[in-house]
This record gives sequence, C-alpha cells and structure tokens, in this order.
Amino acid sequence: MSLADFLLSLIPLDTEELEDILSHFEKEDIPKNTMLIAEGEISKRLYFTESGMGRSYYLKKDGKEITQWFFGSGKFMSSVDSFFQQSPSFYYLETLEDSVVFSITKEKLDQLFSNYQKMEQLGRLVSIEMLTKVVNKLNAIQFQTAKERYEYMLEEFPDISYRVALGHIASYLGMTQETLSRIRR
Repeated sequence: MSLADFLLSLIPLDTEELEDILSHFEKEDIPKNTMLIAEGEISKRLYFTESGMGRSYYLKKDGKEITQWFFGSGKFMSSVDSFFQQSPSFYYLETLEDSVVFSITKEKLDQLFSNYQKMEQLGRLVSIEMLTKVVNKLNAIQFQTAKERYEYMLEEFPDISYRVALGHIASYLGMTQETLSRIRR
C-alpha cells in the first residue's frame, strides 16, 4: 500500500494537502537485514512500510532475541516510545526483507501536526489502532493457548510463515520453535 493511499484511507485530503504532506517524507530502499535502530539509540525516524517486512525485538540477558512486533506493507514502524519521547530505545528495529519505506523525522511530523488538523486526527487514529493491536497481543499471550495465539497471528499477518524465520515467529508468540512446529502440523 502506498503512503498516499494509506493517508487517504483514513483522512480526507485535497491534492495540495496530500502533496505537501508527502513532501515531508523521504522514500528509501532498504536492503534486507538492515538495522534501523539499535537498543540505546534514539529513534530519529518514523517509517511507513510500502513494501517489505520488518520487526522490532529486544535481547534477553542471555542474548536471546525476543520479537516484539512485525511490520508489513501499509504499516508504520519505529521504536514508538523512543521516537515520540526522543529517549533511548529498548528495542532493535530491522528489515527482514528488501523494503521500500517512506520516513519522516519527529520535527517534520510535529510540523505537519501543527500545520494540519487532519494530521492530528490521523495521528490519533493510528495511535488507537496501534494501542488496540498491542492490547490484543497482550491478551493473546495472557489468555490464549499456543494454538489460539498462532491462529491470531495468522489473522494479523496472513503470509508471515512464508516470509519470516520460524524462530522470529516463535519468539513473537512466546513459545519454543518445537511447540510452533507441532502447532503448524
């Protein structure tokens, strides 16, 4: 999904508004396995994924990676708390596929929020969607069986098992790869 289509699906914009908003974003082709943010860094950019796939993850004390979230086409990706609070990130953010993204700095995004009331509305709508997805994932981990969590993930990311390593999927679901393999059979 293009950034223009995404914006227009959520808020009505005339041609001039849309062109001005899009001019604040930079298009980037990012190769697979590119680290966009590392733990401890401050997230300088918010990325809209036009194509490709990314993930955020953290490292446990033993060095094991735990996937927090996946980001596919038509979604924003960032270390959200780091980006909006301009504080050190707890997470790593990397591309899992060659990706085309549109990125924006916090300063430019704040400028758009100031210039366009519709952008504030967009920010609210995207924030509500993200919060709802985080709560749904937390509820899934707390209250669902491993099989139900896997089915929930497939609803959220239908083609993920063809695009992402099973180890990343298992850690996202809070289970071992062996358990994931049993469920998939």
